[in-house]
Amino acid sequence: MPAKLIYRQKVMRFHRPELPQAIVSQTLRVVATTCILAASALGASHKAPPVKPANQYAAFDTHPNEHVTIGIDPCNDPDKCNFFRLPYIQHGFIPVRVIITNDGDTALTLTDVRIQFISAANDKIPAADLEEINRRLFNLKKSMNRPLPLPIPITIHHAPVDKKITQDDNDFGFQSTTVNPHSTLGGYLFYDVRGLDDPPLKGAQIYVKMIHSLDGKHELFPFTIPFDKWLAANPR
Repeated sequence: MPAKLIYRQKVMRFHRPELPQAIVSQTLRVVATTCILAASALGASHKAPPVKPANQYAAFDTHPNEHVTIGIDPCNDPDKCNFFRLPYIQHGFIPVRVIITNDGDTALTLTDVRIQFISAANDKIPAADLEEINRRLFNLKKSMNRPLPLPIPITIHHAPVDKKITQDDNDFGFQSTTVNPHSTLGGYLFYDVRGLDDPPLKGAQIYVKMIHSLDGKHELFPFTIPFDKWLAANPR
């Protein structure tokens, strides 16, 4: 073997003393665990639980004569709805899955529907739109620290909605405004409960009105679904 190659090998051995076997084993375990977690994170998919018929949820309201049932399934624990891409609950929003089951023979339209969160103190809160959610999660702190331009009036430029918000809406929101006969449609809505008494779900309800038949000739009676039913079935 050439002398130069032998010298280089000896220098490398001198600068790389062998580590104790226990340290080597522990290091390998940490590396392996990290790789597994990383692979799991990359392979994880954002999937909510499958939608069930509305009367299979803990809280629902049925109109037998209209053959329609509406159920609700809120999430007030981030660990139980970790399929969302962003921490909505930590920013004062309660995601509520609203499920509509149409057991009748006529299709329904949600084009004009109003789905309100009614607090225990009778505060009427509409579902937040994507821009409202975006402002809360990304722009509120910036806007509070920014000096107001002069002169007034101020021209407001709306920031584009973050991609993760639109992806969550596409994956978990209502995919249609039509509830076909003998079918179930569900989607998540987000309600800003930051200013309400804690816990915000206690004594509150979801109020649904202005569901029409697809031909527009008939409007369903309003639905009232109390959160207390859900809380009783999901004690913390």
